[in-house]
Amino acid sequence: MTMKRSKMISCALLLMVSAGCTAPNQKSAGGDDMKTGIQYLSPVGLHRNPAFSQVVVTAGNARTVYVGGQNSVDSSGAIIGKGDLKAQTEQVYKNLETALAAGGAKLENVVKWTIYIVEGQPMEPAFGVFQQVWGRRPNPPAITLVYVSGLADPDFLLEMDAVAVVPVE
Repeated sequence: MTMKRSKMISCALLLMVSAGCTAPNQKSAGGDDMKTGIQYLSPVGLHRNPAFSQVVVTAGNARTVYVGGQNSVDSSGAIIGKGDLKAQTEQVYKNLETALAAGGAKLENVVKWTIYIVEGQPMEPAFGVFQQVWGRRPNPPAITLVYVSGLADPDFLLEMDAVAVVPVE
């Protein structure tokens, strides 16, 4: 991918989710949850965006749950939403919620998403689903979006993995 295309993708992502942004020179702010030992940071000098955190720091008595790449298959292995990025994204989030629950985590425990979208697919449907799923929860996770030439099955349009941090009570 060329540097110009990479910048265009980054700019498009930032523009799409930039409602309510603050000035870039604002002091670092975010949710510091001292009970869980998780800090969500938007350092001075980095763009502040309400849709994602730039840095998430964890410390203390917590369990980390790593969820491998989830795609749009149901429990029987059938691909849901062939050719439909929005439908595939909805299935991916269902799978992520199931996987997180198996590790004792919930969506609000996620501190990092990585989203892989097949080149040529628009990112807007995927981020629309993310905004619906995340809702108005505070402290959005850090997010990385990567365009890839393909995934494990040619019918997959999107794959996501997650890292969650759950306080140990």
